Amino acid sequence: MSDSERAHGGRRKREGSNSSPEDPYSRVGNEGDSRHSSGDEPRRKRQSTATTSLVRGTGPSKRRMLHDLIYTRPQAVKLSKKGTTGNGVPIKSNYFRLETRPNWAIYQYRVDFSPDVEVSNIRKAILRGHKNMFDGFLFDGTMLLTSKRLREDITQLTTQRTDGSNVILTIKFIGQVSMTQQGSLQVLNLIMRKSMEGLKLQLVGRNFFDAVAKISIRDYRLELWPGYVTSIRQHEYDILLCTEISSKVMRMETLYDILQECLKNYRDHKEAFNKIVIGSTVLTDYSNKTYRVDDVDWDQSPASVFKTKDGDVSYAEYYQKRYQIRIRDIRQPLILSRSKDKQKRGGQADLIALIPELCRATGLTEDMRSNFRLMKAVAEHTRIGPAQRIRRLLDFNQRLKRTPEAMEVLKEWNMTLAPDLIEFTGRELPSERIVCNDREIPGNADADWTRDFRNCLLYTVVPLTNWHLIGLKRNYRESNDFIRCLQDAVKNMGFTINSPRMHLIDNDRNDEIMRAIETCARQDTQLIMLIVGNNNGARYSAIKKKCCVDRAIPTQVIIQKTITPKDGNMRGLMSVATKVAIQLNCKLGAAPWFVKLPLSGLMTVGFDVCHDTKNKSMSYGALVASMDLRTSCKYFSTVSAHQNGEELSNELALNMTKALKEYRAEHNTLPSKILFFRDGVGEGQIHYVIEHEIENLRKVLEKHYESVGQELRFAFIVVNKRLNTRIFRADRNPAPGTIVDDVITLPERYDFFLVSQSVRQGTVSPTSYNVIYDSLQLPPDKMQILTYKMCHLYYNWSGTTRVPAVCQYAHKLAFLVGQHIHQSPHQSLQKQLYFL
Repeated sequence: MSDSERAHGGRRKREGSNSSPEDPYSRVGNEGDSRHSSGDEPRRKRQSTATTSLVRGTGPSKRRMLHDLIYTRPQAVKLSKKGTTGNGVPIKSNYFRLETRPNWAIYQYRVDFSPDVEVSNIRKAILRGHKNMFDGFLFDGTMLLTSKRLREDITQLTTQRTDGSNVILTIKFIGQVSMTQQGSLQVLNLIMRKSMEGLKLQLVGRNFFDAVAKISIRDYRLELWPGYVTSIRQHEYDILLCTEISSKVMRMETLYDILQECLKNYRDHKEAFNKIVIGSTVLTDYSNKTYRVDDVDWDQSPASVFKTKDGDVSYAEYYQKRYQIRIRDIRQPLILSRSKDKQKRGGQADLIALIPELCRATGLTEDMRSNFRLMKAVAEHTRIGPAQRIRRLLDFNQRLKRTPEAMEVLKEWNMTLAPDLIEFTGRELPSERIVCNDREIPGNADADWTRDFRNCLLYTVVPLTNWHLIGLKRNYRESNDFIRCLQDAVKNMGFTINSPRMHLIDNDRNDEIMRAIETCARQDTQLIMLIVGNNNGARYSAIKKKCCVDRAIPTQVIIQKTITPKDGNMRGLMSVATKVAIQLNCKLGAAPWFVKLPLSGLMTVGFDVCHDTKNKSMSYGALVASMDLRTSCKYFSTVSAHQNGEELSNELALNMTKALKEYRAEHNTLPSKILFFRDGVGEGQIHYVIEHEIENLRKVLEKHYESVGQELRFAFIVVNKRLNTRIFRADRNPAPGTIVDDVITLPERYDFFLVSQSVRQGTVSPTSYNVIYDSLQLPPDKMQILTYKMCHLYYNWSGTTRVPAVCQYAHKLAFLVGQHIHQSPHQSLQKQLYFL
């Protein structure tokens, strides 16, 4: 079965399918909140023409409107989640306050039609005839939300149709939408989206972009569309609009161009093309609409015909007549985009047919992302500093206020937008001192100790006495020079690196390297360094799989040009050697530096998930745990595969059991405190994490602790890096260690924002921490300080990271397995940071 067949659940029927041009009702009531255009493309109808009576008000979006927001704030922090340590600092954030009148409310009604009207868009059009009754309103075909309370709980209205018949609308009061309900988020964001439609922006996915203000990067055939990401919700004291500056990459190449490349470069060009385009988003210039590619129809072409009210017409004829566009290649396949359920209810057909040569690709490919010059050219326009970002946010605010259509929507809902960004007081935590073997390095404004660290003794070391270097014969001199440089670099570190046993090879083909690794492995080596000619992904994967799975040997892979001095600049080579030396020491099980920790008996745990790039149904969860960092710098790591959430939950508990056993073997007791940082959780997954992951984990932990008569003290924190929140100190970035735990945080959560790193370019991004389970009961102050301390212990970088080190380690390990080795590593490596 091909990929295209699999996407449709098997072989599709091609003959006799009905297609139709624009539906007369396809534009009614579709107010810009879908990913597809409303009626611009030929549409493929479903094979079955049977209709099903819709159950009104029972779709997923309606259920969500009745559910409360997930209250995750533990009982112990009901009174206050605010810390006190540090200096108060004035903060701005990219939020505007939405001001409402006193007693402002949103009311919910159910609307029934007699006789029943099946098509959702027709129902919307009928109700719109009575819009003067409601002020601001939103109607999905069944549920009505309005800012005005009707006089009666049940109101009946009559509409006369064009054929003279009457339709009776029964409007029944359901209740008031509380700002503590999930529905309030949906309502507020729909209001804002409707308001932003007045700005004449293009909806791409869920966000708005300005096609008129596009920026061309002609050298790489790219366009950047500037845009905005907005969201509204109730924060601690006010309803706030979060606004973030965004950009959408639009490529000038079409899907037809990609198809031609596949024809040239792949034996099975259909499979290659399917793999590249299915799941991607495309833009049609003639309609300025975006579509998600759901399938490729290789059995049809622009010469194929579909049915219209005027008879059969080919796709080529349709585009010529409708848009005056001549299709050049009549043999190309059709691109299929599936309508969303909401659009089907509005009368749209299942599938929309598109022509590859008329579809522009969007987004960046992996090859593009690995092109340094291309990414630099893009970053010149997308990586904007705090001052410029603030100006653009205020410009957006003014643009809304200058647009009558936008302001009319807010006025209908009795809302106004504050003119300035929200301001409040944050805190700046004290700088952390970095502990080395012979001295302490004072913290600095950048939380970067690279320069001060060069002449310090490493905190702990493991001598590298028996190791191998595999390199090319033709590069022997450069390899030998690098080893000498490496040995010079560690003289002041207290780290012993003996000369390696050199294994020189004629070429760096995979089979040659595998034989060399086998030869080295038989000599009981501590570590293998491989110096290769280029950054070949397949070779790197083969090396890591051989040494992480088959042989359990730490490896250090270096590209030749990295150790080749530019213009004889040995100073740059010494910098490379210093970083490599630190990595080697860590991979052997030692630690280059440390920070002072106030708690003993503490296990910190990081967990992250990465998808398998070969098997899309498989993912890998990596768990990394510290073994009481106050007494030792040892870590334990483990990885397991899973295909669904239930397997992940079970494997997570099993891997935590392994970490506890390792801790007990190390200290002859279980940890007295566990701080678990869970990365990789989306907003919609928190409920599942609470109901399944934490519940399963808690039961397993309690069983272990009860068996030894110890009390379980355990906190579970969801870590989120993918935020639209930005924090400013005047018109610049805040310092590392800046905490925000009020105003823009959420009342239903025990959460805080932490800026833990500094950036040289652009605007720094904070990280969100949401404590969703807490029997540890540390004061908020200590929780925040401890989290910041953990951001200093990632040994691949002599500075702070965006997340605690155990999270970064877990991500690094999950990425290695999901991207390169595709199976669990050898258990013998579990006590080493071999994945750095």
